[in-house]
Amino acid sequence: MRLLITGGCGFIGSAVIRHLIRDTDHSVINVDAMTYAASEDALESARHSNRHELIRADIADGAAMKEIFAGRQPDAVMHLAAESHVDRSIDGPADFMRTNIMGTFTLLEAARAYYNGLTGDKRTGFRFHHVSTDEVFGALEAEDPPFMETTPYDPRSPYSASKAASDHLVRAWHHTYGFPAFVSNTTNNYGFWQFPEKLIPLVLLNALEGKPLPVYGDGSNKRDWLFVEDHAVALVKVLTQGKPGDTYCIGARQPRSNLEVVHAICAELDRRMPDPEGPRSRLIRFVTDRPGHDFRYEIDPSASEAALGWKAEHDFERGLAKTVDWYLSHRDWWETIRGARYQGQRLGTAA
Repeated sequence: MRLLITGGCGFIGSAVIRHLIRDTDHSVINVDAMTYAASEDALESARHSNRHELIRADIADGAAMKEIFAGRQPDAVMHLAAESHVDRSIDGPADFMRTNIMGTFTLLEAARAYYNGLTGDKRTGFRFHHVSTDEVFGALEAEDPPFMETTPYDPRSPYSASKAASDHLVRAWHHTYGFPAFVSNTTNNYGFWQFPEKLIPLVLLNALEGKPLPVYGDGSNKRDWLFVEDHAVALVKVLTQGKPGDTYCIGARQPRSNLEVVHAICAELDRRMPDPEGPRSRLIRFVTDRPGHDFRYEIDPSASEAALGWKAEHDFERGLAKTVDWYLSHRDWWETIRGARYQGQRLGTAA
């Protein structure tokens, strides 16, 4: 198939494209606006494949989207392009409203117009897969069961509210127009090529450099962790096997508190590169909690595992070990970001 993937130079999108080019015969039209967290390097060898084409375009540009659909004639769409950092959404929500809501609306309309012109097998087989987050479901208390496909929406941050709105748009386009769309929701991803404003690379690189490790509150906030390479496999299965109108909750059953994650990262580094000053956990600093900090996210992936014949391969310990090794062997990439490109604007963001 010819797949149109938005946000394909982002963290999750690049993992999907690497998997597609390495492990399938599909071709990829990669539409990415190349904002601050995008990286062509993350595509690795897929970047130079004759089955991959990168188009620099904004999903909120309706004329550009229509031109891409008309010129490239995709068989399916996987929509990953999004602003995704909660702290950034608190400081400046406008970009999240524009990209996550209006961008999704614009892409949906371009895709619907294209779909309406299809006939035969091309029309029957067309799919639109919208990739979302478990944060749209709100927050869980310690005793609550994990999120599942039927959990009511209750977003708490500008980021999660914008993603919830985009989910609703996709479902409305399916129910109103018969547009063959479906949604997947996932929990926290980690792994290779993740921009160093996110928890695991932030803590890992700060610890490596002997900098403070800021942790919000008492560190008890809990997240469910999914290795990005496992998520990429699941997403392709959703795209190729998903049923219009359905929802797929993708997770790995690996919940950890933020403090547990920070201690695990410190321990992995200490085993590889002992610090003469002592265990890196000494660098942990508890800081004032962020506004509206959700206590817990966790997904029950049972329904999706059964529907897709998929299960996450990595537990948290194995995935984290691979992630630490990757960052240690890719210093040139993250040192450039932390030094020149990123200027430390977000490297103090807490866990």
